[in-house]
Amino acid sequence: MKVNIKKFVVDMEVKNTGIEFEVRSTDSKSQVGDCYVTKTGLTWCKGKTTRKNGIAVTWAELAEVLAADDTKKAALRAAREA
Repeated sequence: MKVNIKKFVVDMEVKNTGIEFEVRSTDSKSQVGDCYVTKTGLTWCKGKTTRKNGIAVTWAELAEVLAADDTKKAALRAAREA
């Protein structure tokens, strides 16, 4: 994957507007999606989905999913089957 920062509108601390990462295929020909990182969590927008239609996850939810290998594997398995 190739990841670029589209906007860098932050101080040292991530604020409400956050940081937007553009994720592209290795050859840069297709956009995999965008990831918005804010102080409340992150939002994943697959492909060219707009931010308001993305999947939002709070930091607490992300930490809970990634805390144990079993939950992480179950989440990835469910995402791949969807």
